[in-house]
Amino acid sequence: MKVVEFAHVVAGPLAGAMLADQGADVVHVEPPGAGDAARAMGPRRDGVPLWFKVAGRNKRSVTLDLHHEEGRRIAHDLIAWADVVIVTLRAGRLRAWGLDWEAVHAVNPKAILLQISGFGATSSRADAPGFGKMGEARSGVVHLTGFPDGPPVHTGFSHGDAVTGLMGAFAILAALHRRDTDPDFDGEWIDLALFEPLFRLVEWQIIAYDQLGAAPERAGNQLAVAPAAVINTYRSGDGDWLTVTSATTRSVLNVVRLLGLDEAEYATVEAQHAGRERLDHALREWVAARPAEECLAAFERAEVVASRVFSAADIVADPVYAEREDVVTVDDPDLGPVRMQAALPHFRRNPGGVWRTGPALGADNELVYGRWLGIDGERLAKLEGEGVI
Repeated sequence: MKVVEFAHVVAGPLAGAMLADQGADVVHVEPPGAGDAARAMGPRRDGVPLWFKVAGRNKRSVTLDLHHEEGRRIAHDLIAWADVVIVTLRAGRLRAWGLDWEAVHAVNPKAILLQISGFGATSSRADAPGFGKMGEARSGVVHLTGFPDGPPVHTGFSHGDAVTGLMGAFAILAALHRRDTDPDFDGEWIDLALFEPLFRLVEWQIIAYDQLGAAPERAGNQLAVAPAAVINTYRSGDGDWLTVTSATTRSVLNVVRLLGLDEAEYATVEAQHAGRERLDHALREWVAARPAEECLAAFERAEVVASRVFSAADIVADPVYAEREDVVTVDDPDLGPVRMQAALPHFRRNPGGVWRTGPALGADNELVYGRWLGIDGERLAKLEGEGVI
């Protein structure tokens, strides 16, 4: 599969990255000079940005100035070469640069276009800017996140962008399957707004509002529409945070027995829900009186589902992550060996992999433009001299 990305920062490039991890040839198009804004974002080591080492992995980086007419002609050559085109520019800019659906389809009638934008191409706000946090807020997720007496809370990473990237990758594969099985396939335009993926995942919020007349509200660590008798975070005596979840009658009784409480008081679902606050308080005191490892061992013996709340340090030290080979080491030309997430999910018969970290800006100009598109060396030198690439 051949993919060309006119997409920067998170959502669009993550869709391409998911495909690249499984072996697709992905060409990431960046403006000459600064490149993708993600190259300057996030933590650094000795001045070297770390985020793009993961975000740009397994891809080819080429530079192209789309303000130049010649740059736009080369963009169309890339579209003609590709199976999939990913764009994240505003609608007006896409039209001006010939990267909108009509232009892409005219250049390559079999191409699949993934267009990610803040509000979708068919809305009255098609030209408005948008970022992932805006999408999170519009999706209903932020309204549901946090405690009832506190403010709505965003997650601590690019949640909306990331889920949009995942849904985009899924949509591309669905379209490719249709292309390969439908003799009348005439290209596909995947029009995805940043708020839509998370909106789709909170399956019950609209039907609950429609049928009950009230919007679900924040419920802390509980589920807003399906509170469980035990679901919360608890701080151990040595300061670690643990999550405990018991959502079935039997699993709640496992907690009750562990705490030495009267099982008869929690024998039914109704009784468990009625005694939820009592049980939560008792469990909080029990965890606070013991070190985390002792709590976790006791939970395991009692068949209570629990986990330490993991930080990155916990992840890289965890035996299950190691057994799953979820963290891999990759050689980087600037940093030496670096650890990052493996290609996920695991394909046991035909696994993906990580063969390079995010490349230097324009590292693959000669390969992509010269060998793949057939531009000769003299023209490449002229394009570079004119600032087109």
